[in-house]
Amino acid sequence: MNFNFLSPVSDEVMAHNELLSQQALGRKLKIHSKQNGIPDLDDVKIAIIGVLENRNDIDYIGEELQFDALRKSLYALFPGNWYTQIADLGDILQGDSVEDTYFAVRTTLTVLLEKKIIPIILGGSQDLTYANYRAFDNVMPMVNIVNVDSNFDLGDASVPIKSNCYLGKIILDQPFNLFNYSTIGYQTYFNSQEEIDLMETLYFEAYRLGEVSNNMNLVEPVMRDAHIVSLDLKSIRASEVGAKQKHSPNGFDGKEICTISRYAGISNKVSSFGIYEYKPSKEDEGTEMLIAQILWYFIEGINCRLTDDDFNDENNHQKFNVLIEDEELVFYKSTKTGRWWIEIPFLPNANNKLKKHTLLPCMHEDYVEASQGKLPERWYKAYKKNSF
Repeated sequence: MNFNFLSPVSDEVMAHNELLSQQALGRKLKIHSKQNGIPDLDDVKIAIIGVLENRNDIDYIGEELQFDALRKSLYALFPGNWYTQIADLGDILQGDSVEDTYFAVRTTLTVLLEKKIIPIILGGSQDLTYANYRAFDNVMPMVNIVNVDSNFDLGDASVPIKSNCYLGKIILDQPFNLFNYSTIGYQTYFNSQEEIDLMETLYFEAYRLGEVSNNMNLVEPVMRDAHIVSLDLKSIRASEVGAKQKHSPNGFDGKEICTISRYAGISNKVSSFGIYEYKPSKEDEGTEMLIAQILWYFIEGINCRLTDDDFNDENNHQKFNVLIEDEELVFYKSTKTGRWWIEIPFLPNANNKLKKHTLLPCMHEDYVEASQGKLPERWYKAYKKNSF
């Protein structure tokens, strides 16, 4: 098993863990330690990995990363009524170059994904999302990314990759595996009009901070369709985090970011979850505890996953047909979970990325609006993207 790039959890964290209650999360983890090495992963469903890489952070001035304080906060929490076995595999250290770190991340994550283990990545700068994405190259043909962020991070693909402009590289680098990209919580004043227009042109999805805060349910269908979730801590408002982590007076509060994280966990498709732009500080425990709680809610969500039954069996769903102009929209509602989907038709003459009819997660509100003659925006963008 190719885990040569992983260094063990520090002795300090291991010693701290020994002092915790037997019921604490840290006492129930399989931990990669100097003493015991990498644990057996046969029954593991979730693996935590720290990546000590931040050299492509646009504000990088040589600070060193470490996740000891974050691990202590996480280990001290009590697990819910969980059935999943969790491992902490330690950290991937900086390589000689950032590309070396990317290679280590990609190699390690590929092994986990092939074993059907969900990696939780602790970052480092958010450009690590690119290495995470490349780990899927041989695992699945098309990937959807959801970025919880105040920025789109599109940038200019012709310049070297940075924490605020990695998406251009994801879009333009072969193999072309990206089907959809969604940003949750963007703030208009942090994004140029050109970037906003480009998101529209590419039929990517963008949800403004105010829009999401007013209706957190918007997040659920977006997460239900995601494979990779990348969470930038800059999306959290300054009052919720410590001094080094402050970015903007506006952003998600602690409750909202944990709700988003839980939606990501509940999604049956989400196969990797990363938290990025962490900046450790000796004077700050609030940020670490918030991140620990975000991770707790993600794991809680995984333990609450429900598989919707096969839609080929008419007993498992209700089907609704809606006519809008010359389009017939087909909605499905699961009788088991109450979740809604809308069908994206197969376009045989288009250079499409889908090989068959496919179902796009949606909300009940989309069906209600369609019944009133309004095309759902998610359906429209997926349909357009599929007819490139």
